[in-house]
Amino acid sequence: MAVSGGKKSGTGVTAARRPEVRLPPLVPYDGDGLEPDGDYDGVRFDGVDLTDASGRGARFMDCALDGCALDRAELARARFIDAVLTGVRGVGTDLAEASLRDVEVVDARLGGVQLHGAVLERVVVRGGKIDYLNLREARLKDVVFEGCVLAEPDFGGAHLVRVEFRDCVLKRADFSSARMESVDLRAVAELDIARGVDRLAGAVISPVQLMELAPAFAAQIGVRVEA
Repeated sequence: MAVSGGKKSGTGVTAARRPEVRLPPLVPYDGDGLEPDGDYDGVRFDGVDLTDASGRGARFMDCALDGCALDRAELARARFIDAVLTGVRGVGTDLAEASLRDVEVVDARLGGVQLHGAVLERVVVRGGKIDYLNLREARLKDVVFEGCVLAEPDFGGAHLVRVEFRDCVLKRADFSSARMESVDLRAVAELDIARGVDRLAGAVISPVQLMELAPAFAAQIGVRVEA
């Protein structure tokens, strides 16, 4: 596994360190469902239906999940290390307090994903759409959201360090009680903040975004704007 990034941009914002996952030759998965606290090393899950699977506390190292169904899969406190998830789909996937390190998530189609209390380090989420992503009280460090749609994501109480949003859509985002350090929002295609505009200290936005957010900033400090 190699890591890229970490350099400062022209504004002094430190860029996220991106994972460069290089998977070894993988063994096809031929099991049935998952096992709690299971250990999956060097395994390819190709189109496996993991609906209602119970893999709480499982470890996935040097693994690939391609086109898997994750509806209501229980993966709380699971660990994903040097893993690539491509085209995964599902509703109600439980990843509460999970750990994702050096992970790429590509073209996911997910809804109601529970990642509250999770730890994400060197993670890229590229393409796809995730509805109602719950990242409350999560810790995100060196995370990039790129070319994806996040509908009503909840970052309430989360700690974001070197997090980038690039060419993605943020709809009705909740940043209530969030803490930010070197969070780059300048390249967001659509920025819609429902709550927590007062928690953007530590983030960088563009001049255009500043104008768009001006009414919310004014309302936050009690300023009335009238013609």
